[in-house]
Amino acid sequence: MYTKESACTSEIAVVPEVIDYINKRDCDFRICTSCGGPILLPVRVKPPKKTDLLLRAGNHMIYVSVHQARFLHSIRMDMIPFFDDEDSAGPEYG
Repeated sequence: MYTKESACTSEIAVVPEVIDYINKRDCDFRICTSCGGPILLPVRVKPPKKTDLLLRAGNHMIYVSVHQARFLHSIRMDMIPFFDDEDSAGPEYG
C-alpha cells in the first residue's frame, strides 16, 4: 500500500473548496503533471504510482507525484479540469 509521506507534503495546503469537492465525489485523487502544470484527477482516471507521496484531504487521500511535490505550496480549485458540455460536443463552425 502507499504509505510514503514527506516533509514537503506536510507543507502543502489543501484549500477548503478542494476538500469539499473531493468529499462530494467520495474518492481519492492524484496530482500529476500535465502540459499546463499540476492537475488534480480522480485515481480512476489517473491511478497512483508507487513513488507518489500521500496527503490527507478530508476523508480521502491525494496522491502527489514526486515530480510535482517539490513545487506545490497549495492545492487549489484551478488544478481541477472542468469541461463544458458544449466544448465536448466538437468544434464549432460558422
